[in-house]
Amino acid sequence: MKKTVSSLLAGLCLASQAFAAPTEKVPSETEVITHYADLAHAMYEDSLITAQELLKAVDTLIASPTEANLKSARAAWKDARMPYQQTEAYRFGNAIVDDWEGKVNAWPLDEGLIDYVAASYGDESDENYYYTANIIANKKLMLSGVTIDASNITKELLAETLHEIDEVETNVATGYHAIEFLLWGQDLNGTGPGAGNRPASDFDTKHCKVGNCDRRAAYLKVATELLIDELAWITAQWAEGGAARQALLEANPKQSIATIFTGMGSLSYGELAGERMKLGLMVHDPEEEHDCFSDNTHWSHYNDALSIKNVYTGTYIRIDGSKVSGPSAAELVAAKDATVDKQLREQLDITLTKMQVLVDSAEIDGVAYDQLIGQGNREGNAKVMAAINALLVQTKGIEKAVITLKLDSIAFEGSDSLDDPDAVF
Repeated sequence: MKKTVSSLLAGLCLASQAFAAPTEKVPSETEVITHYADLAHAMYEDSLITAQELLKAVDTLIASPTEANLKSARAAWKDARMPYQQTEAYRFGNAIVDDWEGKVNAWPLDEGLIDYVAASYGDESDENYYYTANIIANKKLMLSGVTIDASNITKELLAETLHEIDEVETNVATGYHAIEFLLWGQDLNGTGPGAGNRPASDFDTKHCKVGNCDRRAAYLKVATELLIDELAWITAQWAEGGAARQALLEANPKQSIATIFTGMGSLSYGELAGERMKLGLMVHDPEEEHDCFSDNTHWSHYNDALSIKNVYTGTYIRIDGSKVSGPSAAELVAAKDATVDKQLREQLDITLTKMQVLVDSAEIDGVAYDQLIGQGNREGNAKVMAAINALLVQTKGIEKAVITLKLDSIAFEGSDSLDDPDAVF
């Protein structure tokens, strides 16, 4: 359903305007690129640290499968999502990130691949042979005519054999959403109130009511350890001498600056406004919400929007409360056209304000994102649409910044929900 399109508007032209040079020293492109890499390292490092805390909570849950410990593990998962979602503006331009991110954040997933599901899920899918493979219940799996020994749930089994098996994107065996499903279970509430409600007893090997509690616990632990491995790897790519950092520093500086704006614009337009928000709103389908088992989607969307602002302004608040700041793309734009920079900053803030409405709906009013997109919920639909519209406006602002810096050949990720709505249906 996704397609890559140039979202630079045909015929868009800006009248050249003269502005007084800022009194501050304008950073060089190399300084901006270096700080962009520093920000990435800080964000991914925080993602790693919070994933390590998640593993501690998972270990506690497995050792003592109580409802209190399950609640703590769920809270740790939500904490781990916060910094990770703020890295998403590094996608769609940095090849190393693009090739890797599906290992940790692929969605949506066919949960029957992993564990038991409700009868309403169905028994089969024309699009996925492994729709109900149930890795946890089956110690042997038939994959492409070959019997696979799954008696031990290992990193290799999940990451190398089963994840996206047969190149089906919904065969998600690893990452945040596999862990999310294991902690919450299916959300069977549709667009009504309530998230997944898996009981802690699903991990209780001494009082196992649904079977395979030992394998479910093993899967949860291995998947969390895999997440840590992957986050350690990507953090290293942005460290001094890391491959992702070096790729930017060794490229033509204008090309690397273009990469920054490609990530911002693609996340703003095709990915967040389109695939993650407009599509679900069009079809009123809770399966199209990003964190669908936990009803944490409001925070994921907010932090994606914050990711774009972080990258543009060169700032990030770390999980310990410290602030990382430095030479930014915003300064390059302001040096060329202060009005374009001012407008984009205002647009980014407006978007965050609209996203905060979605957060407040869930956290204060108790109305989750899947309820807001429900058919017939005119007020909820309007709140989501307001956030989408703000993203579209800020994308125009990003386009103006690209033109101001005279960056060539930038293509933003598109979405049928925005570019060809009839194709969705």
